[in-house]
Amino acid sequence: MGLDRTRSPSERAETPLTAAIMAGRWIRTAAVDDGRGRHWRANPDARGRSAAAGDSASLYAGAAGIVLFFLELAAATGHEAYLDDARKGARYLAATWRERADLSLYHGLTGTLVALIEAGWAFGDGLFEEEAVAVADTIVRAARPLDGGVGWTREPAQRGDGGIVLGLLQAAAALGVRGYEETAVAAGERIAGLAVPGHRFGDCADLPLDAVTPGFLSGTAGTAFLLARLYGVTGERRFLEAAGRGAGFVREVSAVAGRCAVVPHHVPQGRELHYLGFCSGSAGVARMFYELYRVTGDAGHLDWAERLAHGIVESGAPHRQTDGFWNVACQCCGAAGLLELFVGLWAATGDESRLEYARVLAGHLIGRGDNHDGQGFRWYQAYRRLRPGEVSADTGYMVGAAGIGAALLHLDAAMQPRQARRVILLPDNPFPAIPVPPAKLRDSAQ
Repeated sequence: MGLDRTRSPSERAETPLTAAIMAGRWIRTAAVDDGRGRHWRANPDARGRSAAAGDSASLYAGAAGIVLFFLELAAATGHEAYLDDARKGARYLAATWRERADLSLYHGLTGTLVALIEAGWAFGDGLFEEEAVAVADTIVRAARPLDGGVGWTREPAQRGDGGIVLGLLQAAAALGVRGYEETAVAAGERIAGLAVPGHRFGDCADLPLDAVTPGFLSGTAGTAFLLARLYGVTGERRFLEAAGRGAGFVREVSAVAGRCAVVPHHVPQGRELHYLGFCSGSAGVARMFYELYRVTGDAGHLDWAERLAHGIVESGAPHRQTDGFWNVACQCCGAAGLLELFVGLWAATGDESRLEYARVLAGHLIGRGDNHDGQGFRWYQAYRRLRPGEVSADTGYMVGAAGIGAALLHLDAAMQPRQARRVILLPDNPFPAIPVPPAKLRDSAQ
């Protein structure tokens, strides 16, 4: 799916903000209200089934992520109706979280925790904060002894214990409960003691059992990001040393040409398959290198983040499709994840070329937004690379319209330094929450 050629050029001339509003319009058509609050169907559209149908509450594809999007849309527009959407979604999360056993960040209770924290901050509603505390307490109580320390899933990467640790660190800072940080650090100590480099997917049907994955969501880079974050929190050298081992492995297996670098999806079998997106490619791995730069000040780490960004630009994305950047638009593995990276790099460095490329990415996303029935923007994509004929459009954050809309809102905030606003970033996003370089903020105040 590409440009919707049924619309006139004037109808396609959306801004990042108006495109995000159009995404919100379509997501609203998926609303399901009951006595517990509001959630949203993964795909209300008759043209295709959901790419990631599952838990209606998850951060990845359910209510938790959509609540975050509507909170941001309300902040960007000042429209109370979007706050009502977010409030009803947060009530659903508060009422139903005890029904769920998964503890992870993207698919479980840690994602609910993040959404309730943000809702409590936005609304000043004691209920949401109380439920956030209850969720965090449940996660802490669920920690169990494992070889080398404590944890939950035995999975060190972001999709497992790594994401839970990041959520608890955020909860400790937002809710003021030191015990959450203590549990997070204890679980991190176990992860720091594991063999780095490398991570095995293991249960991924599309990969060999011995595949080692250097990427972010399920690989070495995401684990090293977590360890760097723990070093920033504690100042303990063992976390920095373990993060450095992970980063060293990623550098070793990457392909470098001049100022460009790309990361293999898995080794040894997939050395020539270079994803560009967040989950397993350059956009996610660059977060790890930037986090290391943020906590150490070592410019070599920033240089690697920049190399990965150069590699994305030189690939021809978003207009050129490759084996690692196919017909996909979402935050997880598509253009929206790239947009988050380049807005973040602009905020961190002030490099105008990063903001310009972010505009290119946004224009691409806006151009492929589909409003064929007048009910708002959705993005049809082949979410699974190995199933190119399986095309669908989703409402959720990491896989659909909510996350694409959020990325567009982050660019909108970056383009308006005179009205800079806080944006909501997930716990594994290391970039500034006000997506404007400090120098630009100072210039705007003069």
